[in-house]
Amino acid sequence: MSDQPNPKPARKLNPALSKPVQPDEVLAKVVGSTPLSRGELTKKLWEYIKANGLQDQTKKTNINADEALKAVFGGKSQVTMFEMTKLVSQHVK
Repeated sequence: MSDQPNPKPARKLNPALSKPVQPDEVLAKVVGSTPLSRGELTKKLWEYIKANGLQDQTKKTNINADEALKAVFGGKSQVTMFEMTKLVSQHVK
């Protein structure tokens, strides 16, 4: 019998997160028109938000929309990070 603990099994990636999705025309203005995994899509979205200073300074969980993001967010000028995920998923195929 071995005194060593059992090694943890390697963590499996969620296949839904790695499967490429196609941004629609509205979302493509922010992240580009090439198919991306959901993880890459989120990363590009955050790069855009940070590059344009759109994260709310007083409440960091809020995103202030510029014109391109306002179209993605269904006309809302500010959404929470959690709302953003739901709204963005409506713009992928």
